[in-house]
Amino acid sequence: MDPPPRPRLLPLLRLLLLVLLASAPAARAWKKDEFRNCNQTPFCKRARTRAPHSLDAPLSLDAASLAVSPDGSLTAALSHPSRPRPLLLRLSALPPHALRLQIDEDYSSNTPPHRRFHVPDVLLPDVEARTLHLSEPKTAGGVSTFALSSDVDVVVKHDPFELTVRRAGSGDPVLSFNSHGLFDFEPLQESKPEGETWEEHFRSHTDTRPRGPQSITFDVSFYGADFVYGLPEHGSTSLALRPSRGPGVEESEPYRLFNLDVFEYLHESPFGLYGSIPFMIAHGDGASSGFFWLNAAEMQIDVLAPGWDGSTSTENGQIDTLWMAEAGVVDAFFFVGSEPKDVIKQYISVTGTPSMPQQFAVAYHQCRWNYRDEEDVAGVDSGFDEHDIPYDVLWLDIEHTDGKRYFTWDRSAFPNPEEMQRKIADKGRKMVTIVDPHIKRDSSFHLHEEATAKGYYVKDATGKDFDGWCWPGASSYPDMLNPEIREWWADKFSYENYKGSTPTLYIWNDMNEPSVFNGPEVTMPRDAIHYGDVEHRELHNAYGYYFHMATADGLLKRGEGKDRPFVLSRAFFAGSQRYGAVWTGDNSADWDHLKSSIPMVLTLGLTGMTFSGADIGGFFGNPEPDLLVRWYQVGAFYPFFRGHAHHDTRRREPWLFGERRTALMREAIHMRYSLLPYYYTLFREASVTGVPVLRPLWLEFPDDKETYNNGEAFMVGPGLLAQGIYEDGQKSVSVYLPGKELWYNLRNGSPYKGSVLHKLEVSEDSIPSFQRAGTIVPRKDRFRRSSTQMLNDPYTLVIALNSSSAAEGELYVDDGKSYDYQQGAFIHRRFVFADNKLTSMNIAPKNLGNKKFSTECVIERIIILGLSSGSKTAIVEPGNQEVEIELGPISLRSGLSSVAPTVRKPNVRVVDDWTIRIA
Repeated sequence: MDPPPRPRLLPLLRLLLLVLLASAPAARAWKKDEFRNCNQTPFCKRARTRAPHSLDAPLSLDAASLAVSPDGSLTAALSHPSRPRPLLLRLSALPPHALRLQIDEDYSSNTPPHRRFHVPDVLLPDVEARTLHLSEPKTAGGVSTFALSSDVDVVVKHDPFELTVRRAGSGDPVLSFNSHGLFDFEPLQESKPEGETWEEHFRSHTDTRPRGPQSITFDVSFYGADFVYGLPEHGSTSLALRPSRGPGVEESEPYRLFNLDVFEYLHESPFGLYGSIPFMIAHGDGASSGFFWLNAAEMQIDVLAPGWDGSTSTENGQIDTLWMAEAGVVDAFFFVGSEPKDVIKQYISVTGTPSMPQQFAVAYHQCRWNYRDEEDVAGVDSGFDEHDIPYDVLWLDIEHTDGKRYFTWDRSAFPNPEEMQRKIADKGRKMVTIVDPHIKRDSSFHLHEEATAKGYYVKDATGKDFDGWCWPGASSYPDMLNPEIREWWADKFSYENYKGSTPTLYIWNDMNEPSVFNGPEVTMPRDAIHYGDVEHRELHNAYGYYFHMATADGLLKRGEGKDRPFVLSRAFFAGSQRYGAVWTGDNSADWDHLKSSIPMVLTLGLTGMTFSGADIGGFFGNPEPDLLVRWYQVGAFYPFFRGHAHHDTRRREPWLFGERRTALMREAIHMRYSLLPYYYTLFREASVTGVPVLRPLWLEFPDDKETYNNGEAFMVGPGLLAQGIYEDGQKSVSVYLPGKELWYNLRNGSPYKGSVLHKLEVSEDSIPSFQRAGTIVPRKDRFRRSSTQMLNDPYTLVIALNSSSAAEGELYVDDGKSYDYQQGAFIHRRFVFADNKLTSMNIAPKNLGNKKFSTECVIERIIILGLSSGSKTAIVEPGNQEVEIELGPISLRSGLSSVAPTVRKPNVRVVDDWTIRIA
């Protein structure tokens, strides 16, 4: 976000501030030379120059040290005569098929001044307690083998050290570690050798690197894989990770994981963006696996093309990867699954399930940098009502504060913030304000004075409070690694501390990579010091995670543990899914960014971050009206659905582009609101299993190779498929519909065959979207001003019959805001249609708690796609009530033809058991 003019500042101060901020790298569009590439990053350059099996000191496992420890893990020493100290290896198992590999230096002798950093508070606290007891390994011929589970073995080669996870029955490998001999663990040194230089330079910045080189490199191979996925965040129009090195790779640059404030990022680039999740999924015909490295230092990861190592033949289905990190330890997990959902569930079992959002958060959000004042807020709010467009949340960016002092209000523009929020809340709506990590260094600002007095800021390399530039000018940053400081930060969200806040105000964390305008690569210097004498280089990628955590905890405390927080964060790390939503950052108003948004959001979902989306219309630039319409039509399917724009862009509320385009955008938003029951049910599934709301086609059709690299179409849960329109003036589009069953067009109910690539004419009214035969999708078709006003509205069930004239689906309902569901206060129904009969049954587990939830909501329409139109009545049991079946439209949009048999007004309660039999 470029800094806007501030007319209320004194002219001289305003000029000085604008000059300083305009000189910051963050105030310009993304330029390649402002960020380091691999050749400018010494640890990456060193690692990439090594050939397979070429290390002078390959590590070997000391067979005599191999033992099962009392906690059930397997331990051993890795060593080489040239190393100053051995490495300690620990292998442990987690159900059902997960292997954990931990490697650190042995500090019992030749102790360096500092120890390596182990990332805290990311793994679930019960991970160790769930560790299985491994059996004694069988050792012969320099190889040790032990069972990970009944059908998965682990084979450890001693010299040189190599590890393979394989299927027990066939012996087929699934994953391997160091099979190419590239494992290198630079030892910490007690002091800098004479004549050696540790400093590194980039542009005008110097990294003192007082602790010397400490990088880690290793290779991981995936077997039985057609493609690999994951490693957010980077811009890409490809869902699968393309090879980054080897034959046929034109621009050889690894995938970089280093949280950065990148303005107008490239839609196609392996360079790192705002968040980092070092988790990769491999999938092929009948096999899925995953690899996760818990390390918060900068990473560079190569996906190696066949023949990268000079070999003339490649093993079919093998994908080699090279992992490089600047610091940290090896704390890695190998996941084995029969299908990709198994792998995702295992990853989620160690990093945590996504938080269950409040109902309002799943609806539409309206944001801009910035809505100017209370009058502007009121005008936007009423504009939605005047144009019959629902929305749930209105957002305020940095200009709402008093001089970029967070937790304050610009009282000249927002003199009555509580009253403003109350007026919004009277319509069932909420507001969000921004709170960033940079604290204005101002002696009159109480937050700065308190943080300074308590010593709560990150320190620079000399031990002084780190002082960098961001929106307020001179700023310092709370040290969120420290649990005490996170607790202090959480207290700032109380109503007493955050004056002008109300229970309907929620929070947005931006710039938390952390962004430092005058820092190297627009971020904090790597030699800054955190709690526990940890260098910033060791935890950089997790700083935003800890900030997100502390903010979410603050809202939880504010609501006395009863109100589910909503916090949007730009930076993220593994585990961030436990604390709220993320978005894809400062995108641009062009067709390429619309196209890349789908692979980016799908990748986030595969790596735990299911609650994600992209700014509708693009943050930078002015979208063509047709692009904006198409973006709403695609974005209405994002799990997180928000319109947002830069302050230099023209206003783009949905009613500003003429009646026809307003109608099209209204229709897209109405579609999202009608599907809120389905989305909320999917968020419930994600909060239990980790399976994302928005899914690649191959997640639902893992055996269909045609889906493996399709990043233009996507599934919403198991039942809906949509294909974006990503080109201006596009007249037709090819849509592949997987599976053997039919698909029904969401607008007119027309059936389309599965396993076929269909060429369809493009309509301006919507993007191609379909319901899968065999599914039941719940909807609410009465449109209100907000989702809150829909709570008591009746439901519609859309049944899409398969070739067996059967279908099933689910509906989850709770109070939409509290944690009472954790004690049993929810409704969870399964609907099954078979033998011409629809049955509703309770699938909520028993004995969750003593709280109950009920609703008087009924089902008023049941649309049955694929049913013979000859049926005229249905019988509702209990009660033996006869109701009519007549042809009706697929939705209640005006002008749509009556094409589908519809059971009208059965009026059965969603909370009850019942059956409806087609007569």
